[in-house]
Amino acid sequence: MGNISPSYAVSSTPHTRIHKDHPIDHVIGDVQSSVQTRRMTTSYSELGFLGAIYEGKTHQDLHTCLFACFLSQEEPKRVSKALSDPAWVEAMQEELLQFKLQNVWVLVDLPKGHRAIGTKWVYRNKKDERGIVIRNKARLVAQGHTQEEGIDYDEVFAPVARIEAIRIFLAYASYMGFTVYQMDVKSAFLYGQIEEEVYVCQPPGFEDPDHPDKVYKVVKALYGLHQAPKAWYDTLATYLLSNGFQRGHIDQTLFIKSQKGHILLVQIYVDDIIFGSTKKELCDEFEKLMKDKF
Repeated sequence: MGNISPSYAVSSTPHTRIHKDHPIDHVIGDVQSSVQTRRMTTSYSELGFLGAIYEGKTHQDLHTCLFACFLSQEEPKRVSKALSDPAWVEAMQEELLQFKLQNVWVLVDLPKGHRAIGTKWVYRNKKDERGIVIRNKARLVAQGHTQEEGIDYDEVFAPVARIEAIRIFLAYASYMGFTVYQMDVKSAFLYGQIEEEVYVCQPPGFEDPDHPDKVYKVVKALYGLHQAPKAWYDTLATYLLSNGFQRGHIDQTLFIKSQKGHILLVQIYVDDIIFGSTKKELCDEFEKLMKDKF
């Protein structure tokens, strides 16, 4: 004898599960592949693109593939490792060439009572929308965290476009039917003129063998300095105002120019510039104007 009931009440509602396979043609990607992380997906896409050279791809894809073979796929953490890679050495030389062309600094003896700010290299791989490395970018930056307010810099305020301003700009451009362009100013901060007397150490790995004890007196706004954004904004704003643009009353990063019933809007976003107009000729004129100066 037990305490279990010999009869059970069975519900009339069916509980049978119906399994239905998802159509294979609706599956995105390889069905046989295992679970992959984002890093794995990126690496596989790169390998797949490199292997596509044998499948008769276009000339543009082939050119991109061959160009990527000469670039470094790894971002070094130390200068010693970067100097052992010809691709990164070329990138650092390109950065220093920009310094020379823009007359960023002058090699001098460190005056008494002054101290030199350290410098360091920052290495980044620029990738396209497919995740393929298209450029090795080496940037020399100053260790601005060692600067002291009132000694190394005075005023550092610079207007910065908020993401809301960018969205309003794009929404208005879409409503008005503008042709919108985006321009990236290469080494934008190097165009800004600083007023303070600032000295930085020589770049690691590129010290002058004849004058190893000398330092550089900075003339332009080196990346990493506290006053660099303000110097770049003042330089660009002065240039735009001198060419017939008017600064926005609410958004200081927005500049407007009117010509024969057409308007040209220019939005500054750090080292990027977004501009658009109902007349394509105005955009072409502005692009040429910027390329001649920057």
